[in-house]
Amino acid sequence: MTVAIRYFTKSKKGNTKKLADAVSAATGLKAEEVSVDLADKADRLFLINAMYAAQIDPEVKAFLERNAGKIGEIVNFNTSASGKSTLPMVKKEADRLGIALSDREFHCAASWIFINKGLPTDEDFARAGDFAKSML
Repeated sequence: MTVAIRYFTKSKKGNTKKLADAVSAATGLKAEEVSVDLADKADRLFLINAMYAAQIDPEVKAFLERNAGKIGEIVNFNTSASGKSTLPMVKKEADRLGIALSDREFHCAASWIFINKGLPTDEDFARAGDFAKSML
């Protein structure tokens, strides 16, 4: 099974990038930004993203659209200060593009301004790595 990791962040705090780094370290796979298209088909795509203004970012949608024919299944990883998962929004895009989406995901709270200060924790990043390994 081939697995690729792509992430998107525009946060200055870098929680999503840290999550991508934790998944990369746990799996031994390189995490790249969604600006880097898939070179080959990925049986499973670990899509690491966050919620911005109650949505997934248009760059995430554009990546999925450009690479739809190369993605077998998406596994969603996400953080949000609101506590809400991006899974329903990723599912909407996956369904639109005919991409399978795992019903299993990794989600954790993240800090934003004064909300959820100190999150995610090192334990959250370790749990993300363990989840990623379970999905290989």
